[in-house]
Amino acid sequence: MRRQILIVVVLLLVGGSLYLGSASSSRPNLEPAKIADIGDSAPDFQLEDTSGNKVSLVDLRGKVVLVNFWATWCPPCRAEMPSMEKLNEAMANDDFVMLAINVEEDGRTVMPAFLKKTPHTFSILYDDQGAVQELYGVYRFPESFVIRKDGVIDDKVTGAIDWAHPETIAYFKDLAKG
Repeated sequence: MRRQILIVVVLLLVGGSLYLGSASSSRPNLEPAKIADIGDSAPDFQLEDTSGNKVSLVDLRGKVVLVNFWATWCPPCRAEMPSMEKLNEAMANDDFVMLAINVEEDGRTVMPAFLKKTPHTFSILYDDQGAVQELYGVYRFPESFVIRKDGVIDDKVTGAIDWAHPETIAYFKDLAKG
């Protein structure tokens, strides 16, 4: 009797594993081969913004770029956006670009209503297929990458921060000078 129970349990475990292993998703696997990190060349990408324009990271070479991965369903993401707006305003006369990459599969549907309630002047891009999210190895939100003018990742921030803090603004001003 014990042997039969053991056989049934083993068969259930094997069957469950096979089922889970064969399950498919419309999104790519979120386990990256290599995570983009400080000191690496920032992986290039091209995404569409909310106006339908194509934005390519390589075209922004010569500028400091803040790449922020976020979603409307993420409370810390929404909480840091006002300070991102202030940083963007503080850097308006510098070689600086802020790219907020929305990772939601239905981002193109939910974004118009979100932006109507909370408008922003920085660029919002759609990564509805998750390709850039996977390229950068992002799976916690918000997650941000500071990219120097030479295209190298200078810093990586996981979680929400106050982007408008005077020390943070000074950091970006220094990067934009050099």
